[in-house]
Amino acid sequence: MSFASDSVGVVTPQKYSFEEPLLLECGRVLPRFDMMVETYGTLNSDHSNAILICHALSGHHHAAGYHHADDKKPGWWDACIGPNKAIDTNKFFVVAFNNIGGCNGSTGPTSPNPENDNLPYGPDFPLVTVRDWIKTQVMLSDRLDIDTWYAVIGGSLGGMQAMQWSIDQPDRLKNCVVVASAPKLSAQNIAFNEVARQSILSDPDFHEGRYLEQDSYPKRGLILARMVGHITYLSDEAMKQKFGRDLKSGKFMYGFDVEFQVESYLRYQGERFSRNFDANTYLIMTKALDYFDPAREYNASLTQALENTKCRFLVISFDTDWRFSPERSEEIVDALITNHKPVTYLEIKAKQGHDSFLFPIPLYVKTLRAFLGGEEHLKNTPVEVV
Repeated sequence: MSFASDSVGVVTPQKYSFEEPLLLECGRVLPRFDMMVETYGTLNSDHSNAILICHALSGHHHAAGYHHADDKKPGWWDACIGPNKAIDTNKFFVVAFNNIGGCNGSTGPTSPNPENDNLPYGPDFPLVTVRDWIKTQVMLSDRLDIDTWYAVIGGSLGGMQAMQWSIDQPDRLKNCVVVASAPKLSAQNIAFNEVARQSILSDPDFHEGRYLEQDSYPKRGLILARMVGHITYLSDEAMKQKFGRDLKSGKFMYGFDVEFQVESYLRYQGERFSRNFDANTYLIMTKALDYFDPAREYNASLTQALENTKCRFLVISFDTDWRFSPERSEEIVDALITNHKPVTYLEIKAKQGHDSFLFPIPLYVKTLRAFLGGEEHLKNTPVEVV
């Protein structure tokens, strides 16, 4: 199979093992851990062209390219990563990873627990936070011999990680890109996460988190969790254009099986997700979202939390994103402006809702490309709010 000229082509994931103990915010210690990583492009001689890609809740290390010649599905952000794309691998060395607690090769609930006869960790895997992830990403940076990232980029939960990088490691990144994110979850967002978690926890096949030992998994719970999440990721307009009130068979069936196309779509998405994502990982990831609040240690002041940052910022929101609305991005921008930090902000019109950050929307791509292209276009405009 031949790939497009702007594709990174076939990529091979690498596993990085860290044998030193990792103290987590919850007070527990991981005796060791692995991280799955993919890289695209070439690291230059002074290691100054590296970009770190932080993934969202259900994301992973496979951000671009293909895993084999016949692979039909590219990485989750292939639209933006590659030769001559917004994140140009002709210029940059791009690093994507799977966070610990994940289920795509990094140490997580499905990994063997060395303290329990190498049975899967299951519910014994500790809850992790965004700050814990930054610690592991710093360890990965050191392993790759990257002292300073040209940029740390993320959307949604990934944007929270990028923001935490700017606070915890101000000297180790030059640019921070926060897309479709928020400084902390609203009560409504926490509520959505709790409904999703309860659908998993109440599934009879959950077995208190030890379903792998029972050769089972909470399929129904995962399906419901994904359906709830997916509804919140899409805008009303996107669902209207994609499905409307179209009936699958063209007529009412007067029953409770699938009748509307939107019902069919949600069930399909939930079914596919349930086969590919670990339930304990879903619980951990949603809790990491709930716990994120960098202002908590700064007298509940986001302005204080961002006071010592040293990088440039690009903050992007989407007008139809009601899960992480533009107002939440503006909270970040306001705090940065108060601190006289260099920030570019753009609210983009897009019909896809929260999922917009995954699509190659022209203005979005153009803005990202321009911001990463160098500092010339911003050197005379330290604060720009669009």
